[in-house]
Amino acid sequence: MEWLDEYEKLVIRMDTPKVVIDNAVCPTATLVQVDSARKRGVLLEAVQVLADLDLSVKKAYISSDGRWFMDVFHVTDRHGCKLTDESVISYIQQSLGTWTEPSQPSALQGLTVLELTGADRTGLISEVFAVLADMGCSVVDARAWSHRGRLACLVYLRDEDADAVRVARIESRLGPLLRGDSDTGGGVVAVPACSVAHADRRLHQLMYAARDHDCAFPTPSVSVEGWAERGYSVVTVKCADRPKLLYDVVCTLTDMDYLVFHGTIDTNCGEARQEFFIRHADGSPISSEAEMQRVSQCLQDAIERRSFEGVRLELCTPDRLGLLSDVTRTLRENGLLVAQAEVSTKGDMATNVFYVTGTTADQAVHQSAIDAVRERVGVDCLVVEEHRPQLYQKTKLDDRDDRNGGGIGLVHFGNFVKRNLYHLGLIRSW
Repeated sequence: MEWLDEYEKLVIRMDTPKVVIDNAVCPTATLVQVDSARKRGVLLEAVQVLADLDLSVKKAYISSDGRWFMDVFHVTDRHGCKLTDESVISYIQQSLGTWTEPSQPSALQGLTVLELTGADRTGLISEVFAVLADMGCSVVDARAWSHRGRLACLVYLRDEDADAVRVARIESRLGPLLRGDSDTGGGVVAVPACSVAHADRRLHQLMYAARDHDCAFPTPSVSVEGWAERGYSVVTVKCADRPKLLYDVVCTLTDMDYLVFHGTIDTNCGEARQEFFIRHADGSPISSEAEMQRVSQCLQDAIERRSFEGVRLELCTPDRLGLLSDVTRTLRENGLLVAQAEVSTKGDMATNVFYVTGTTADQAVHQSAIDAVRERVGVDCLVVEEHRPQLYQKTKLDDRDDRNGGGIGLVHFGNFVKRNLYHLGLIRSW
């Protein structure tokens, strides 16, 4: 019936987010506003799109009212500038404008992922890639994180290199390497690439499952408090700002089965302050002190996993079998510890990015070690830059923006959100 078709169209329009991207109203940042019916995972989806584009969220307001929500993000690129690339703006609009299940990238078709976890030590990543090279496996893509003595790694292989017989051989050879002398376990699990929705999120999950939070280390400031009058638990994060900080926090809360109903994010002089008003998926707040401590610890760990100072090495070179084994062995032989790795291939070219420190995480990298690596892999192939948690540059306009509370863009686009938070008693002034 015709009226039924019109009703279905209305439902589709109501469920389709309205995305507004504006470069005119704020002098220092691009505003991204998402307004739609509330669905579980929408906030993480939005933050993930921004993080994948390497954008910095300078300020944000999150507010939901019943089944509706509005998120307002003030974003810049990694150099602290507003977004001017039309392809990036179009991608954000297309990605955030639909909440249907995302289709798997064609690049993942025909791939198998090896999920590796274990006790980290100097040279372990090099040994892993050496075993894969010895078995004739071509690594298409890889991601690796190390934190507090634990390693989590995703290695993407072509399906023809990951048949059942070969996977069993890989497990038998890598298992003892990953477990080492530790009694905390470790191992290899092979899964289809399409089952890993997002690599960074999966690495967080593997690290959490490996209990990389069992040791006591200096941590960021994370507090969790109850607010019985409003039925919320309030999570406050204070730490140095860095790329993908908001994503790591929202991802952890989502995977712990909490919903964010309201929130404010602000950065000033390289420091970030994030406040979230959360409940369980069933609508109840956190009820015990032990659970509050667990949430605080898990968020601290998620923040720390990418917060380190060292050197970023980017190697672009023609791909070949055994390339990763050779490069990581060179790093190990020159006393460099791989804290994180991002490996990708496109056509015949390989791009390998390594974040390295000295033989211990707090040890500086000597220039002589970098020079030795350059000599081995090729001076023209290697790009070296210092890596710090506060990577985004700050401009004079940013200083003015901080003093004036975020510029006129907040008044124009954030007006509704701030008013909602104020009337709910979630912020002090509006």
